[in-house]
Amino acid sequence: MSIIKEVFLTNEEAQVIFGIQDGNIPYMEHLLGVQFYTRGNLLKIRGEEKPVENALGFVGDLKKYVGTGKSLPKSEIMRIAGKYRQEKPVSQAEENAIIVDSKRLSIQPRSSRQKEYITSIRNYDLTLGIGPAGTGKTYLAVACGIELIKRGTFQRLILTRPALEAGERLGFLPGDLEEKIKPYLQPIYDALYDIMRYDELKKWTDRRILEVVPLAYMRGRTLSDAFIILDEAQNTTFEQMKMFLTRLGINSKAVVTGDITQIDLPLTSQTSGLVEIQEILRRIRGIKFVYFSNRDVVRHTLVKKIIDAYEKHLKEKESHLQDKQPAEKTRRGPGGSKESPRE
Repeated sequence: MSIIKEVFLTNEEAQVIFGIQDGNIPYMEHLLGVQFYTRGNLLKIRGEEKPVENALGFVGDLKKYVGTGKSLPKSEIMRIAGKYRQEKPVSQAEENAIIVDSKRLSIQPRSSRQKEYITSIRNYDLTLGIGPAGTGKTYLAVACGIELIKRGTFQRLILTRPALEAGERLGFLPGDLEEKIKPYLQPIYDALYDIMRYDELKKWTDRRILEVVPLAYMRGRTLSDAFIILDEAQNTTFEQMKMFLTRLGINSKAVVTGDITQIDLPLTSQTSGLVEIQEILRRIRGIKFVYFSNRDVVRHTLVKKIIDAYEKHLKEKESHLQDKQPAEKTRRGPGGSKESPRE
């Protein structure tokens, strides 16, 4: 049986709880399983008896929160609502959802490894996500950065990526620095465009909240109050990786992503910085390595099959080379006798 309850709010409470143009109302309805109707400072709650009682408690807690003078992000609404959803427990995906409150309201992990990755980004100052393409490494890092900027945890979101054609060639490309490096950072832009509204993205760029920087231009900077993402880190050299990691300033967090099976460095170059860093930093507290596998691929179903096929091919190729080695170590002389290979 459906019932209706009414709650009177002050002007400040109504303004904060309802949100701009009542934008919080649909979200709260989804969380509590009731219907909210607003008229001036009056809030009507309609639904089954138990959910309505829960909603009354929820609104009461919201009023107390507004009294603290803090802003009311959707992440806080979700946290408070969690106390009043006993009849429908919050799933692990909902509990670990990234609240971006833009073109997409929230982003939820689609595998246990993605959940671990999100938790690591929230709890560690340096997280390294290593694994094949299509596992959400870059996308989730960008989403976490947006969430933390909106919470006020950081003031800037800085995106960087090694460009193998960096240096003189970048200088000959038309446009400003961002336009020159944009082609190399397109995957990060793809994530931004998918998550954020265009007007909000433009505002962040104009106000330098969002900064796009080629890795070559990071030297000499100290980045404080910033969330920093280094993408395609498998294409960094040993020196570049060290340079990036030493940019961290006060109240900064960094996420490094890469796929060590797709290294594009020239053959004459040093070993990938992402490969070497696994041994160098693995015993340091405050740093978390998260390894993705083919099972975590969330792109088109063919992507996982393609990755599996490549891995199978490489294993067969390595096995074939190993089988050939014994035959090359000894050669037979005249009459079938064995002779050692010449020095």
